[in-house]
Amino acid sequence: MIGVIADDLTGAHDIGSMFAKSGALVHVFTHTALDEPADYRWDEPDVLILDTNSRFDTPSVAYTKVLTAARRLRELGCTKYYKKICSAFRGNIGPELDAMLRGIDEDFAVVVPGFPKNGRQTIHGIHYIHGIPLAESEFRLDPVHPMTESNLVEILQGQTEGRVALVDHSLIEKGPIGLRAEVERLEGEYQYAILDVVNQDSLEIIAEGLRHLPIFSGSSALAEELPIPPKKSPTHYDLAVPKKTDVGILCVAGSLTPQTKAQVEHMKERGAPALELSSLDVLTDRRKLEIERLVAQASPRLGRGEDVLIHTAYSPEVVTRTVELGRAQGLSTEAVSRSVSEALAEVVNQCVYRAGVSRLVLAGGDTAASICARLKTTGMQIGREIEPGIPSCISLGDLHLFMVLKPGSFGGSSFFTKACRHLRGKG
Repeated sequence: MIGVIADDLTGAHDIGSMFAKSGALVHVFTHTALDEPADYRWDEPDVLILDTNSRFDTPSVAYTKVLTAARRLRELGCTKYYKKICSAFRGNIGPELDAMLRGIDEDFAVVVPGFPKNGRQTIHGIHYIHGIPLAESEFRLDPVHPMTESNLVEILQGQTEGRVALVDHSLIEKGPIGLRAEVERLEGEYQYAILDVVNQDSLEIIAEGLRHLPIFSGSSALAEELPIPPKKSPTHYDLAVPKKTDVGILCVAGSLTPQTKAQVEHMKERGAPALELSSLDVLTDRRKLEIERLVAQASPRLGRGEDVLIHTAYSPEVVTRTVELGRAQGLSTEAVSRSVSEALAEVVNQCVYRAGVSRLVLAGGDTAASICARLKTTGMQIGREIEPGIPSCISLGDLHLFMVLKPGSFGGSSFFTKACRHLRGKG
């Protein structure tokens, strides 16, 4: 069994979709859902992913979460490991990698953040987003983790006491044998080796040359090149989706990325009912009224079979005013973000129970985590990939939901439309 730790829920689904392509049974759980052996009531999966939801945590809290999760995976019988990190290198990368190694009693890991199919490349250690250096990309404006450096070796070296090396793409392109020899040379001197990724061929060479290693880390992309034979026939793992109903699909967008903004605009252009959550009201005594307004407007439409989109305000002016209002109340940017996500979660919770919604499309890692937590959905089985890194899933538990959880920066402009078709069994 392969054990994976991700720092947010959509990232867990992202890497889960890569393993599921080879027919593997992939389960995702929150990091505290399997504290006792009796908590596991389902078939043992080929890949078990734990989401620590630690991207917004302090480094020390993130370290503790990952250390505990890694030890739990080892206790559950995992023999291979993967530390999933953000393909834009956001979060507590160093502390979480350190904790992962300690938890499984290893002292070296390769780090492969590249994801060519989603425009992420690493060349000479410099990370690019759709051809733009990381520090000049949209992620430089990330409200929680602004990326002001493009050199991944320098970023990681600033977050860990372990030494960090770089394996340049010129060496990787020579083939798996030379790559393996170079990594074996580095293992005695360094704790981490960041590997360049120019294209999918880079990932194929890395997978072939280094598949013997007990642990990988990086974006989800490398997992696609690490196929694993499922224990049973892939048809055994087909998703048992909820029965179709006349109730509409609820789409929720809490991400502020340009990709999610474009997806929201596309839905509006297609005439879908679009309701905007006032993030300013959420931080005042009007919070309850704002939640009730959205539920009252969305529920009847969903009940009539309409697909409804609920999204946060994404104009720079409103985002700035929201952050400033939060600071005036003594809230950090992370706390403001979570407060907004929790308001969205309450709206979804009431729509699920009032209108009988059983199909959801959720955009944004923090948004998805807050909604699943509010719905007490702690486990999911990963299904078919819709676009790179974005699969569907079903919930494991009493509440039976068919969902798509999307990282904010993933997907084309028509993704919400495509996801709704998929959830209806038409795509």
